[in-house]
Amino acid sequence: MIVMATNLTYVLASLLLDPRANYLQQRPPRSPQEIARALAPYNLDPNTPLLERWWRWITGVVGHWNWGTSPVGDSVNIQIAARVSVSAQLVLFSLILSTVIGVSLGVYTASRQYRLADRFHQALSVIALNIPVVVAALAAVVLAIALKQRLGTTLLYVAGTQSPTVSGFWPLLIDRIQHLVLPTIVLTATSYAGNHLLQRTLLLDTINSDYVRMARAKGLTRRQAIRRHGLRTCLIPVATYVAFAMPAVFTGSVIIEKIFAWQGMGDYFMQTISNNDVHGTVAVAAFGALMTAVGAILADIVAVALDPRVRASRA
Repeated sequence: MIVMATNLTYVLASLLLDPRANYLQQRPPRSPQEIARALAPYNLDPNTPLLERWWRWITGVVGHWNWGTSPVGDSVNIQIAARVSVSAQLVLFSLILSTVIGVSLGVYTASRQYRLADRFHQALSVIALNIPVVVAALAAVVLAIALKQRLGTTLLYVAGTQSPTVSGFWPLLIDRIQHLVLPTIVLTATSYAGNHLLQRTLLLDTINSDYVRMARAKGLTRRQAIRRHGLRTCLIPVATYVAFAMPAVFTGSVIIEKIFAWQGMGDYFMQTISNNDVHGTVAVAAFGALMTAVGAILADIVAVALDPRVRASRA
């Protein structure tokens, strides 16, 4: 799957993106021959047959793990390595928080079906699902600026991943946390609701199943039967949903990264498209395919760990 997605993206990107456009605004203007000579060392000369360009690129990837260069000579390997680590900080924290909060709320509201707490949290989740990410992000920025004006000091930063003048382990750690809090809150607030509503629906379907009723007949309370027996099976679809959401969060949080100047994979993906960067676009697609494969493997592992029927069938 990774090989097919990567090679297909290379063909499409080579046909649809034109690296020559990056040189058209230069002064003095360059001739088509000069632009072709400038792109040739980067294996981006459109005058070279596509099959020949593809072969040079694929041999570089397989033989040297060299994903190529951009039309202006930047190494794709260096860009990806730097931006993956930046995105991982944001994605991992928000993914963990949205999963824990969503699942916890799903269990809490399902065990109190149609009560005030259930109605209240359902309303909040529906609102969170329908709030555009850009609105939530801009609201967080406005609140952080208002908090700074009230306190007279910067408690939460609204741009960048760290301050350029901070040094030392503990000051740098605190500074990065201050930069990380706002985008993490926004990404979590706009993504937990799906986990909540999905977990609640699945758990309500399981509450009246035979094994849950049997657990209650043996003396467990309704909440104990749900948490010890019903929740385990219901977590499997949610875990699968979260595992396959990981690549989308890595490359899809473009708005969050743009508003908070968080230079991660989403921001890099938009740059590769706007800059007609064929090799960068292909590298992002390969990373997304890799994350999808990792998500599929994690989903299978979680299913085996949570569902005793799977272990029994494999035994």
